[in-house]
Amino acid sequence: MLLETSIVMEDRKNESEKERNDSRLGWIGFIFCLVIAFLVFRFVIGFIVISGDSMNPTLENGNVVLSSNIFFTVDRHDIIIYRDHNGFDVVKRVIGLPNDRIMIQDGSIVVNGQMMNEPYRMGAFNDMEEVVVPKDAYFVVGDNRTPGESLDSRSSNVGPIHKSTIQGKVLISLFPFSLALNK
Repeated sequence: MLLETSIVMEDRKNESEKERNDSRLGWIGFIFCLVIAFLVFRFVIGFIVISGDSMNPTLENGNVVLSSNIFFTVDRHDIIIYRDHNGFDVVKRVIGLPNDRIMIQDGSIVVNGQMMNEPYRMGAFNDMEEVVVPKDAYFVVGDNRTPGESLDSRSSNVGPIHKSTIQGKVLISLFPFSLALNK
């Protein structure tokens, strides 16, 4: 009887220790998943709430977009997020690539002598003399081209943006949902 009681007590002790180890492993797994989720949402993808009207009609004030912050390439017509000199994240459309010649003539953007087709733009804007986009830089504008609506590369206060300031590329609009942003 004493031997049976001792064996039962030993079994309960082993079961209790196994439960504690399982519990510790569960917590370690949970914390690991939280760290991975934090790193993914901090460095790989991002959620941005649009503030302002400079990207109308494509993106409106209050829209929520998803961006890729690591795995992206910048092409003409892409909507990107870059960090301005004040530390704010800014959303604009890429019009000019490195070494492109950009000018605005009769309210239309001309890139390397070819007038751009921009079905996404709104408003008309002032003409601009030709500029050459520096190496490692991009010429960006808002889709709302009405004077005073978008502070972008047309302004001498902004100019072409350096590629090192680009934080990511907008992939889709989550609210309202839309896949067709970078066309």
